[in-house]
Amino acid sequence: MAILLVCLGLAILTAGAEVLVRGATGLARAIGLPSLIIGLTVVAYGTSAPELAVSVKSSFGGQADIALGNVLGSNTFNILFILGLSALIKPLKASAQLVRLDVPVMIGVSVLAWLMAANGTIGRAEGIILCLGAIAYTTLLVYLGKRRPRPQTPDDSSATSAAVNPQRLWISIGQVMVGFGLLVLGARWLVDGAVDLSRMFGVSELMIGCTIIAAGTSLPELATSVVACLRGERDLAVGNVVGSNIFNILAVMGAGAAVSPAGLAVAPEALRFDIPVAVAVAGACLPIFFTGGRISRGEGALFLVYYGAYITFLVLAATKHPALPSFTAAVIWFVIPLSALGVAFSVMHWMANKRMKDRNLV
Repeated sequence: MAILLVCLGLAILTAGAEVLVRGATGLARAIGLPSLIIGLTVVAYGTSAPELAVSVKSSFGGQADIALGNVLGSNTFNILFILGLSALIKPLKASAQLVRLDVPVMIGVSVLAWLMAANGTIGRAEGIILCLGAIAYTTLLVYLGKRRPRPQTPDDSSATSAAVNPQRLWISIGQVMVGFGLLVLGARWLVDGAVDLSRMFGVSELMIGCTIIAAGTSLPELATSVVACLRGERDLAVGNVVGSNIFNILAVMGAGAAVSPAGLAVAPEALRFDIPVAVAVAGACLPIFFTGGRISRGEGALFLVYYGAYITFLVLAATKHPALPSFTAAVIWFVIPLSALGVAFSVMHWMANKRMKDRNLV
């Protein structure tokens, strides 16, 4: 029964997110937002709606570990798996705004959440501060998007005119409302099933939240980024992930702490492992984006390997497998140093190419 509830909950969450994104995107195009801003706000927030629904439901129900694990696991999944898979399909190119503003914001709010959680609880006041940060960041993005001139393409023109049509506009509003309704129902079934699963297999709710629920609620982001990548909308593919991660920290984690009178309790194992990993994964984007503002296929493959190692560690730790010490030592002494060398080589290669281009211009 628990597995059935989880599967049905995930299916309804995915359907709800799809309907919500369609409606919200139609509304956004009606006011003339460019594709990057739509990816960072409407699409990113819409695809993160399952995380929001699950975290709020978990906080109300007293399952703080599921609420927290959902956010941390989703952010790790978004970067390592979704960006990795998207880059493997087609190398990703980040826009100047992503490099200069959005990726640093993602890293900054991840560090801020870590500092807030350091005392073992993200309090209600801190949750409200995070939610206000989400409003401020969204307002800034919309302001920047409206200021930036955007060439009108035939597709944009038709999409906009369709959205402005009163009948289409009401259809978009209806889709948003139906999407939210499905999200609420799906979140209820998913959380109830996940709690039953954790009891059935004898693992922590934090582990279930970081794996099954995190991957399940991130399915809309996965579908959106992969489809956008295949269609050549690389700004939308990257912006969706970066925007979703920022929204997860500010709005999802913030709402989870704000709705609970006692705040959001942070388990010791989350402070020791899951939160530092989420911050490190966010930081991993910075050198890659700065090395020419792109993620190559090789770097995408490396991200996928990292996600496999992350899941392997969680499973070994949850089952107290005897191979855990050896696996941990291999990651610390081999995987991390080799990755650091790879990043350093990429930076040096980019700097050498930049110097050659500068000489040629002179």
